[in-house]
Amino acid sequence: MNHRFLYLILTLLGCTTLAAQSPEQQAVQALKADSAAQSRFITRATLYGVGATNVFDTYLSPQEYRGIEFRIARESMRMTHWLDGNISRQTFFQGNLGYTHNRADNNNTVNALLNWNYALHYNFRLTDNFRLLAGAAGELNGGFVYNMRNGNNPAQARAYANLAASGMAIWNLRIRNYPLTLRYQLNLPVMGLMFSPHYGQSYYEIFSLGNAGGVVRFTSLHNQPSLRQMLTADFPVGRVKMRLAYLWDAQQSSINDIRTHTYSHVFMVGFVKELYLMRNK
Repeated sequence: MNHRFLYLILTLLGCTTLAAQSPEQQAVQALKADSAAQSRFITRATLYGVGATNVFDTYLSPQEYRGIEFRIARESMRMTHWLDGNISRQTFFQGNLGYTHNRADNNNTVNALLNWNYALHYNFRLTDNFRLLAGAAGELNGGFVYNMRNGNNPAQARAYANLAASGMAIWNLRIRNYPLTLRYQLNLPVMGLMFSPHYGQSYYEIFSLGNAGGVVRFTSLHNQPSLRQMLTADFPVGRVKMRLAYLWDAQQSSINDIRTHTYSHVFMVGFVKELYLMRNK
């Protein structure tokens, strides 16, 4: 390798009073104003959350199950050199675990899902403090739903990949000299592939007997009308930058005579770090 990369963590400091910026803050702002250096800034966030979830899967039960969900998310964003430096790159990983019960409260399910996204967005800089982003995202999803009282078919796998339309709005503002960054993002799956058994078909038939015809299906808006939306607020607390987030995740499908949905409303909190990539020659 001709170059080595060194990550220097530059936390966003102060900005909680009317006092002048520290030398560290002035250095960060100067680097951000340099268009040649913008692609070297990486914003990373780690979030932890809890919320409510509704799980429905006719392969396992005709009833909807409701309960609690725990979620963790990890995000990384960075500008690139593409198209005169107007393309940003985002990677987003999240995992959730839910525990739900039916309306009669005589049965429970456990569900889990891992989701990974890679997105590219074109940045429309409408003002110095407001941007609109539009692009596409590729995503991979894998998990399961386990019904605790079912005998023959106690579990249903979740495995699907999508190409999604993705958009954001990012607004940097100040409230009485207190900095705040608001962001809204949505991802809408447009097409993809999903694994699903046929209604009443066991996994033994698929994997042991080889009856796997039609278990991988093309998906689009007609049979997988899903949507992920997220609203975040970044703000400094002392020498640390924090993030509050609300996530509405609606995953639905109607494939092979099986209808499913998982609706999640999750509130999350976490920390944001800004890294500057140094190049040593």
